[in-house]
Amino acid sequence: MFGTAVEDYLKAIYDLSHTRERVALSAVAERRGVSLPAATKMVRRLGELKLVLYERRGGVELTGGGRKVALEMIRHHRLIELYLKEALGYSWDLVDEEADRLEHVISEEFEDRIDALLGYPTRDPHGAPIPTKDGEIDLTQHPALAELELGRPARVARVHDHDPEMLRYLGELGLYPDARVELIAKEPFGGPLRLRIDGQERMVGEELARHVFISRLEAR
Repeated sequence: MFGTAVEDYLKAIYDLSHTRERVALSAVAERRGVSLPAATKMVRRLGELKLVLYERRGGVELTGGGRKVALEMIRHHRLIELYLKEALGYSWDLVDEEADRLEHVISEEFEDRIDALLGYPTRDPHGAPIPTKDGEIDLTQHPALAELELGRPARVARVHDHDPEMLRYLGELGLYPDARVELIAKEPFGGPLRLRIDGQERMVGEELARHVFISRLEAR
C-alpha cells in the first residue's frame, strides 16, 4: 500500500524500538544500510504520512498507524517463511531472503490461505512470534542461551535469523526451536559452553550462544 521502501523502514524502526522508546536516526541508517542523509529524508517522508513521530534530536518512533503497517509486514514475512519451509521444503537458512521479496506483494486473501493451510501457526521457523491478523504479538522476552545455569534445563525458544551461515551452523548443532538444552560446564573468561542438546554433547561458543534464546524448564 505504501511501497516497499516505506514498509522496510517501518519494519526496521519497529525492530530497533524493542530496546528503546525512540530510535536514533543513525541506528535506522545502519539497519537499512544507507547514509544518514538518506535515512533522514525517508523518515521525514514517513512523518508526512503520519507513520512516525520524528524529532531531530529526539529520534523517531512509530505512530499507531506505522506500527500497524510494520506488524502486517512482519506477519506476511513470518508466515511466508514458514510456508516456504513446511510446504516447499526450503531449509531454514534460506527462507528469510525469499520472504523479504515476497512479503510486499501477497494479497490478504493469500495471507489467509497460507495461515489456514499451516494450521494458524504462532511461530515462524526460527521461533519468532507471528503477529495476529489484528496486530497483536507476543512480546515475551527470553534470556540468551549464554545465561543458562548449571542444572537448569531449558528449551530453545527462538534464534536470530539474519545470518544464513550462522543458521546452518546452529542446525548442525541441533539448536532448533523446541530443542532441549542443558549446561554441563562453562569455561571461564568467556570460554565455550559444553551443552547437552537433545541428548548430544556439543561445544558452543559464548558469542554464538547470545544469538539463541531459551525458555527455562523445571529441573527433573
